[in-house]
Amino acid sequence: MRAPSGRPNERGRQQPMNLIYLILPIALLIAAGFVFAFVWATRQGQFDDMDTPSMRILGEDDEIDVGPAKKVESNSPGTTD
Repeated sequence: MRAPSGRPNERGRQQPMNLIYLILPIALLIAAGFVFAFVWATRQGQFDDMDTPSMRILGEDDEIDVGPAKKVESNSPGTTD
């Protein structure tokens, strides 16, 4: 026969039902954290435009003129110019 919930059984161990008093508040805190993070991200505009970033990689890049190239001199030994 099982001992009543919250009391030790004949081996001196607590019944597994007591774990719910620890696990449930922890699970609720984690869930509240995820809800808070989602609401914060939504208000900050993280989900405003989901299509453009994935399509941007397919477009042609405009050529950028960076000016004349500069020659970099190397002072490392063993190089000949």
